[in-house]
Amino acid sequence: MNNSDILVIGAGVAGMEASLLLANTGKKVYLVEKESLIGGNIIKYEDVFPNMECSTCMIAPKQQEVLQNENIELLMLSTVEKVQGEIGDFTVTVKKKARYVSLVDCIGCGMCYEPCPVSLKNEFEQNLSEKKAIYVPCPGSLPNVPAIDPEYCLQLNGKKTCNACVEACAFGAINLSDKDEKIELKVGAIIVASGFDIVDPIGFPQYGYGKHPNVYTAMEVERLYASNGPTEGKITLRKGDGTPNSIAIIQCVGREQQGYCSSVCCMYSFKLAHYLKDKLPNVKIYDFHSDLCIPGKYYQKFFQDIKDEGINFIYSPVDKIKVEGNEKSLSIEYYNGKDEKEKLSTDMVILSLAMIQGKDTASLSKFLGIEQDKRGFFMNQSIQLGSVDTSKPGIFLTGCAEGPKDIQSSITQAEAAVGKVMSYFQ
Repeated sequence: MNNSDILVIGAGVAGMEASLLLANTGKKVYLVEKESLIGGNIIKYEDVFPNMECSTCMIAPKQQEVLQNENIELLMLSTVEKVQGEIGDFTVTVKKKARYVSLVDCIGCGMCYEPCPVSLKNEFEQNLSEKKAIYVPCPGSLPNVPAIDPEYCLQLNGKKTCNACVEACAFGAINLSDKDEKIELKVGAIIVASGFDIVDPIGFPQYGYGKHPNVYTAMEVERLYASNGPTEGKITLRKGDGTPNSIAIIQCVGREQQGYCSSVCCMYSFKLAHYLKDKLPNVKIYDFHSDLCIPGKYYQKFFQDIKDEGINFIYSPVDKIKVEGNEKSLSIEYYNGKDEKEKLSTDMVILSLAMIQGKDTASLSKFLGIEQDKRGFFMNQSIQLGSVDTSKPGIFLTGCAEGPKDIQSSITQAEAAVGKVMSYFQ
């Protein structure tokens, strides 16, 4: 058997790009995404470096293309549970969780949210806001159709009879009797685009995350800045008086422990500095770094532009930085380039954290029968320069599933993976 249908795992920027390229050649694509929306981490960003393009303007057309392409069957709230077979003849078992809200009947009016009596921390918003048991992760989610979390829904978890959302929906789009299902797919090849995660800041107590409320992760600040975020773009402190007057960004947190440079963190930190100067022109910003990774002609110019905005760059080995303080101010103790101890006070500290493999990498590795490298990412055939191949013919890697990279590199690798697939199934 030679089945030319393709499975793509992950609907982030790399997975969507691969799916659209394949679909536009006439291939049938099954796009499996574990979340209730598509777009991946990029939809959390307001702008992207180095040109500070509007992230939504860039990615929303791709999302719409995916949703409307007849050759793409999108399976959200879904995970791969079993893979058998070989190239040209894979059998894949997918578990698709119930959404409890019809993608066809729902018009995205949002009238079902307020009546829900349950409030939860919104993980998509880095726990900076709350959501209901029936929710969309953020304004502008695509598809703009909520899902219900059965763990917290009072009706579904059996704690209480509750039909508040059902009664609020004028279109009969909510079905609390919806069920999870197992789907068996027959495909000829698989592209893994399962994305990345961020190292847990709690593992680095010297920087005070979780102890001092005004220590933030870079992604938390990203959501604070975003116009569709929990504060609608206002930079606020968790504790204290309003907005910060001084901010320190600490780069490379987790790099030594992970054993690699994530390659995008420096540029990401520069972008945050630019954000903050844009919203708070008089804020003092200090960038603590033990190294700088500024690849390419476009990134070098961006770095120079940031320097010209008045950012204070301070060299210090990241493992010699310590953050203490209280609700009013934070004290940063560090060693300068002469190995002399110095101190600096700021209102806010932002941790630029290492990129690590996605949470599902280990289980996917087992199901797919492909290896992880010593850093935890999926292993490619490194004997081939720029390889997207794995040790198993017919299974290919793209984006941050293979290792940390920026958006453009993820898209380029998606194109390479599609090229490989097409070479087998012309």
